[in-house]
Amino acid sequence: MMTGTTGSSDTGDPMTAEFDTVAEWTAQVAADLGPEYYVPAACRGSGQPVALDWLLDGLRPGPDDLMLDVGAGVGGPAAYAAEKTGVRPVLAEPEPGAGRAAARLFGLPVVQADATALPFKTGSADKAWCLGVLCTASGPDAQLAMLRELRRVVRPGLPQPRIGLLVYLAETPRLDDPPQGNHFPDSAGLHALLDRAGLDVEAVADAQQLPDPPARWADRTAAVERELRRRFGATPQLAAAAEQSARIGKLLRKGQLTSQVLLVRTMAESEGRS
Repeated sequence: MMTGTTGSSDTGDPMTAEFDTVAEWTAQVAADLGPEYYVPAACRGSGQPVALDWLLDGLRPGPDDLMLDVGAGVGGPAAYAAEKTGVRPVLAEPEPGAGRAAARLFGLPVVQADATALPFKTGSADKAWCLGVLCTASGPDAQLAMLRELRRVVRPGLPQPRIGLLVYLAETPRLDDPPQGNHFPDSAGLHALLDRAGLDVEAVADAQQLPDPPARWADRTAAVERELRRRFGATPQLAAAAEQSARIGKLLRKGQLTSQVLLVRTMAESEGRS
């Protein structure tokens, strides 16, 4: 289960293994399997099509709208949005391997950038989304900085939601064997952060209760997983990434984590509370 990331510099870190090395391997596998595998391969984890459709239905991006994908990973969700709506994606991704993978598969513009300090002008995007990335920030201060950056870069002026989020939330004060490098807010903490960032929640859905992906999509994702294991199963990088995924999956099954998709819009009256 892959999520985005705010960045890491330690090449021995599981987060780097997952979002840098394994990201490039994923692009290699998808390129060899064929174009119909590109988007499912690059959406593994945080980019299930039903959740993406739910967000796109709420965001209502128009053709040629500029949409930022923050913590974009291999770029599958952005490519999916472009195919479905005609939106023009720009990807912000801190890990160079993931950025190269996204450029290889989709030819989309990618900027290497941390989600807490985006190199975009204020109000330069029509829409933005950030999928499975908030928990990779180092703590509440970094999570608040990330949300404030999302608010800053989207263009104000219309009442409809402009930002889509997929977040993982802690349901218990203590998590059993959590993945390394992740800091999960609880629901109250998330809403407090959104309020301080000047963001209002327009709609929310339990991502785990949304329908499963179509069989064809699931089959292609499974084929990519099998080929990754066949080629790279003996490597410590794939083992580290698989361990991260397994830990998150176990916590979701135990109910210690939940996942939500949210549509948020900017507060008109302020830049957010301090």
